[in-house]
Formats: sequence, structure tokens, C-alpha cells
Amino acid sequence: MREEIIGKARLILGDCRDVLPTLERFDLVCTDPPYGIDYQSTLGNLGAQEFSKIANDDGSLDLTDVFTAGEAVLVFGANCFPSQLPHRGRWLCWDKRTIDGAADNMLGSPFELAWANKTSGYDKIVRVLHGGVVNADGGRRFHPTQKPVEVMKACIKWAAKDAQTVLDPFCGSGSTGIAAVQMGKSFTGIECNEDYFDIACRRIEQAQRQLDMFIN
Repeated sequence: MREEIIGKARLILGDCRDVLPTLERFDLVCTDPPYGIDYQSTLGNLGAQEFSKIANDDGSLDLTDVFTAGEAVLVFGANCFPSQLPHRGRWLCWDKRTIDGAADNMLGSPFELAWANKTSGYDKIVRVLHGGVVNADGGRRFHPTQKPVEVMKACIKWAAKDAQTVLDPFCGSGSTGIAAVQMGKSFTGIECNEDYFDIACRRIEQAQRQLDMFIN
């Protein structure tokens, strides 16, 4: 197991099933786990980056420890594994298109759902244009299911705006970590793929440097 400390962020290279039992409880778990759909990116067919299949995406992943690792929890793709959800909760819908429908023909699903363990209040919609080879963060994608930083900020604010400690057990390329760092929160990320782990470290380090420059 390898660890990197970057400002208020702690990144751990390893399988979250092994790491989670060694960690304390967090204010918020905000994550985008494998959906159990054997996902294979088609971006390579468009002349963009080619990505390998998502690890542990065969439907056998037990997310019990993820759902219990934080006081507040928000999990993307939970509509793909409803039998694992502990209760009805509340849902966030990320609308990837435009209100007037001008971008409805972009490649990929026009929206994604995230489940939160809230037991009161209303469901939430967040609109950030994103699809196909278009990356809301600008530039190339680092991960086949990469979420825009602005979407993850909105998720954190809605799920637990006062959270001081944020965990992402499926850190990927580090978007949740960047969002947490930019919001001044402590972040712990776990990633089993060393290539993505290194990318997450670089992206979060860059976000931390930018934040330090702004503060100074």
C-alpha cells in the first residue's frame, strides 16, 4: 500500500475493501463506484482516448462498507444496484445537456443519478454540460467515467455542506478530491489502479498549488 499526503488530502493506493476497515468514520462519503455493468468506454471509437474496462465492474462488488463509512453518503450510479441501498434516500440528477435540448444528440447518457442517505428534503438537479469527447473541465479526459469538478462540488454542498472530512473510496482521477480541496475540506481518496492514482495525485497537487497561490 502506498500513501501520498498533499496539503489536506491523503491519497491511498489500494483496494478500498482492504483499506476502509482501517480508517476512521468521515463526515461525508462522496463517490462514483463501479456500477456492475461491465462498462467499456467507446471514446476510442471517436478517435479520442482509449480506456480499459472499469476494475471490479462485474456486479459482485459489495458496497456495504461504503454506505457505512460516513455520516452523510452520496453514491453515483446507485440506480444500477438498487438492492444494495439501505433505504429510499434522496436522489441527485446530473443533467448533462441543455435546457433547450440543443445538445441532446451528444454521445452518452443525457443524465446520471446519485443516491444520498438523506431522509428528508427534496431531490436535486444539477446542470453541467458534459458528453462524449466534450469534457466540462476542459482538455482531455483522464478517466472514462470522469466527473466534472463543478458537479462534485455541487454534490458535496447538497449532501453535506458543513462536512469537514470527505472520503472517496473509488478516487479515479481525483475530481472529488479537487472539489474538496478547493472547498477547504480534508480529503481521503482510495484508488486501486496505480495509473489513475498517479493522475489523481498530480491533479490534486496542482489544485493545492493554485489554492496556495490564491491564499498567499
